[in-house]
Amino acid sequence: MLRYLLSMATEARRKTSFEVDFRKIDAARDILRTKTLTETVDAALDEVIKLEQRQRLVDLLFEPGALELDDPAVMVGAWR
Repeated sequence: MLRYLLSMATEARRKTSFEVDFRKIDAARDILRTKTLTETVDAALDEVIKLEQRQRLVDLLFEPGALELDDPAVMVGAWR
């Protein structure tokens, strides 16, 4: 057991305790197709981070001039 705990403890990862709503955990586990509480929480956090990254990309796409898509010199090789 100690070896397991030591292998899991890193700067970024450590054992903790907190209260959770297990109805939400069960729902997330079904959606994410995970097996353990740790896998479910990790996968859910990954999804939140990816959601933010996707939102930043969408925001960038709608920012005028951000990608220079209206610049013919940039776009000349785009459609090959």
